[in-house]
Amino acid sequence: MAPILTPPEIDRRKPPYDIYEGDGNGRRPPHPPIDKRTGGNGDGDNWSDRPQGRRGPRERLSQVRIGLFFGLFGDLMFFVAVASAFFVVRANGHFDAYSRYINDWLPTAIPSILWLNTAALLLSSVTAEIARRSMFREEDVMDEWFGLGRPTSKRATAWLTLTLGLGLLFLAGQWIAWSQLAAQHVFYHSNGSSHFFYLITVTHAIHLVLGICALVVALIELQRSRQFTSRQILVDATVWYWHAMGLLWIFLFVLLEYGQ
Repeated sequence: MAPILTPPEIDRRKPPYDIYEGDGNGRRPPHPPIDKRTGGNGDGDNWSDRPQGRRGPRERLSQVRIGLFFGLFGDLMFFVAVASAFFVVRANGHFDAYSRYINDWLPTAIPSILWLNTAALLLSSVTAEIARRSMFREEDVMDEWFGLGRPTSKRATAWLTLTLGLGLLFLAGQWIAWSQLAAQHVFYHSNGSSHFFYLITVTHAIHLVLGICALVVALIELQRSRQFTSRQILVDATVWYWHAMGLLWIFLFVLLEYGQ
């Protein structure tokens, strides 16, 4: 897990044990007094020794990732169910009046622009990952912790903007593919194959639109948010969602291209 950096700890000297009040027999107490401000023996600056119930940046990042992955798991199960139905319908048929087995499945010719769309989406995952990693590179983020500007956020903004452009290019390519099929009179209800093509591509496009909305929010917060950890967490969650949409599209594209 990529670390979330916290401001440098302040070294505060603690009095040695032998000046603490003992039990009256001249011996040292077995433990130093408990610092109630930190819920233990912390010095008030170490986020690992925060009061009980208070979440630190590492816990916030972990909880956001866990919530995101659970949500994505539900999406994965939906598309697995769609893929299963795809193969069931493809194999189904019926017997005609002459006892001949008829399969109504007519493969849909996949528009060639989908190859370009796939390349654009894979490239967008690369740019998104560069943006995510730049938010966690220790040697680059100290200026932001010390309030000396936002060099890391500016760098991430540039890469996320490129990711956004590639995502919009992917959606434009999908629209062109649907238009090409419509020009060939291949529609949602034309046959079982076209039914699944539109179902799969449109549903994935809707999920990608959600990812584009998340990118827009992340770009806005990179400029407006004053908390660097919040910017880190938002970029991290957005990029992981974007990666999931890229991997999901690879699976769906292979299904449409070679599964018919």
